[in-house]
Amino acid sequence: MASRRDFFRSLSQPAAVLKEEDRRSTPIRPPYAVSESLFQSECPTCESKACVAACDEAIIVVDGEGTPVLDFAKSGCTFCEDCAQACEAEVLSLRDGPERINARFVIETDSCMAHHGTICFACKEPCLEDAILFNGLFNPVIDDEKCTGCGFCVSRCPTHAIRASATPLFSTEGAK
Repeated sequence: MASRRDFFRSLSQPAAVLKEEDRRSTPIRPPYAVSESLFQSECPTCESKACVAACDEAIIVVDGEGTPVLDFAKSGCTFCEDCAQACEAEVLSLRDGPERINARFVIETDSCMAHHGTICFACKEPCLEDAILFNGLFNPVIDDEKCTGCGFCVSRCPTHAIRASATPLFSTEGAK
């Protein structure tokens, strides 16, 4: 177990929503993503980047490859559908089914205040799906089955203890 000093030192570290190796492998894409191959072929040549401008939460940013990715540092996704409606190339497309983002979230116990005996519900409060459960007062966990990947918990955590990592996009190539 980490010392109390290590815990408080970790609070002063800059937030890293994604680890560098996660950024290189599979990016976290905006909701309504059709397929990774469409992101790679269509987005770099898109001049308007309308999905970025359409996002009221300002979480859609363009990465170094010219493709849109999500940055949960300041907010989360409301699934408002504006990005999909703005996408002219249909890389983002509205479809039936559950609204989810290709992300998995983990609470880092070394920097989580609740895991160190402080009562904190900052991550649980914005979660509309009740995907953050407390196994006792000081043990928050994320229920992957309920989590939609909206990312609001990331920006609300005062110690930046929630880490997002991308999961592979499901393919809906035939659903266009």
